[in-house]
Amino acid sequence: MKHQRLHSIYFLPFSVVIGILAAIGALFFRAMIETFQNLFWAGGPTFVDKLINSPSWLKILVPVSGGLVAGAIITFFVPEARGPGVPEVILSVTSRQSTIRHRVTFLKAIVTSLLIGSGASVGREGPIAQIGASVGSSLAQLFRVHADLRRVSLAAGAAAGIAATFNAPITGTLFAVEIILLDTELAHISHIVVASVIGSVLSQIFWGKFPAFKVGPVELIHYQELNIYLALGLLAGFVAICFVRLIYTTDGLFRRLQIPEWIKPGIGGLLLGLIAFKLPHVLGVGYETVNLALANSLSLKLAIIFIFAKILATSLSIGSGMSGGIFAPSLVLGATLGTVVGLGAQQVFPELASSPSNYVLAGMGAVVAGTTLAPITAIITVFELTYNYHIILPLMVACISSAIIVRLFFGYSAYEMKLLMQGINILRGHDVGILRELLTKDFMVKEFDTLRDTAPLSVIVERAAQSSYPHFVVLNEREELVGIVSLIDIKPYLANLEKSKEHVIASDLMTKEVITLSAEDNLENALYLFEKERISFLPIIDPENPKKVLGILKKDDLLHAYKEKVLKDRLLSSPLSRF
Repeated sequence: MKHQRLHSIYFLPFSVVIGILAAIGALFFRAMIETFQNLFWAGGPTFVDKLINSPSWLKILVPVSGGLVAGAIITFFVPEARGPGVPEVILSVTSRQSTIRHRVTFLKAIVTSLLIGSGASVGREGPIAQIGASVGSSLAQLFRVHADLRRVSLAAGAAAGIAATFNAPITGTLFAVEIILLDTELAHISHIVVASVIGSVLSQIFWGKFPAFKVGPVELIHYQELNIYLALGLLAGFVAICFVRLIYTTDGLFRRLQIPEWIKPGIGGLLLGLIAFKLPHVLGVGYETVNLALANSLSLKLAIIFIFAKILATSLSIGSGMSGGIFAPSLVLGATLGTVVGLGAQQVFPELASSPSNYVLAGMGAVVAGTTLAPITAIITVFELTYNYHIILPLMVACISSAIIVRLFFGYSAYEMKLLMQGINILRGHDVGILRELLTKDFMVKEFDTLRDTAPLSVIVERAAQSSYPHFVVLNEREELVGIVSLIDIKPYLANLEKSKEHVIASDLMTKEVITLSAEDNLENALYLFEKERISFLPIIDPENPKKVLGILKKDDLLHAYKEKVLKDRLLSSPLSRF
């Protein structure tokens, strides 16, 4: 234990280095975006002004050219750069031993900054997370860091990148823990926090203490106003579902096009250029639109139009194969939806509704919570933009209700959907798809403790004291499965053991509705049941006789099999694939 504590302390300077390099990568990425915007478009204080001041032919030429150049780089050199970036980081953690090819750091930054500079309707946060994660992974590979700490290094890099983007260290930390890692040891979080703080500090040194958005005062007029925030959260959940569905529907349509892959982003750029003629606000990252909403400068009609136009523009961008995130577009959608709800509430409930800008902030968090299914990260993100405690309660109501709607009616985040489309099912930090080829019969324990259904409590207590297992398979006289007895079932009778030990038998204690798996089932189904039912073992039955128990599968054995499979796949993969 002492050795582990010392090892953890010695690793902190490594986290500092990761934070510095990831933040520099994020700052370089942002500088490249501004460089391309200034290079491609006419002059103007904001990106929207640059688009408006540019001639019509440029609004077609730039997105098409940017899409073709980026499409060629992605197709031939770095396929991992396609799409939001975060799913690739999650996949690296779950099934690639937290390794990312070294080239991703540089090429992801170049490709995505080129696309955003050309007008792609995508966010910079997902790519920055991937860039930071690539920095952490590359350093860990270079210094041959242990697999567990390599995982932490990757997450620390992603956290530092996000923190540098928003100047929000808590957001960076939670983004890494809640979205990328999904589960981690408490001791490792300190390394992620250190990297995240370093990223935020460096962003302040280079860019100043800049606010990501211009936020006014926030207030909650009356607790009944929370009903409006609840309605906003419910609407945000459905908007998030439509957004994610359209992205991957568009992706499916582009994949079916019988043309070279590198040309498809150019087609997406052409369609974006046509949108730019009428609605330049929906191109690029879109933070100008968020600031308009926060300043209460959007009309109800324009806000509604922006919702549909932004969903379409981002779907065309990501669906056609461009590189870019969905975090910023989610913020834009939330801001416009918040404007719609805020203006509508002022008309219907003038005595309750506060300023529309309050609903803009809550809407931003709610749509992010719905698209990422990370409500805690969404809440803290918006809080760190305002540092106003009055927004916390409305945010919690809106974000949690949005996430619930998505879980109930859709079930997956935007990141999980991309992985599912590739045949990869991520469950609580594990790629369960690689367990699909492993059968329960090969990993079950054939020697296990059993009880007769007629066994008295005295015998059960005696057997429980001698056994190393906390549960018993209960069989009848024909050796058929009839139930399960665990220590929890016995506990209520221990207080009156003398009175009950001869009158209570196993059939009185046992759980009769037993969850089982066939010997021919795979470990993917087993892990799903373990996570869903919160159980520690499963009886494995004969496929031809559902009452005959062949063995038991323990959750610990399944997780060990998973780690062994991942390690084997890693060792069999070519070392040249890292470069």
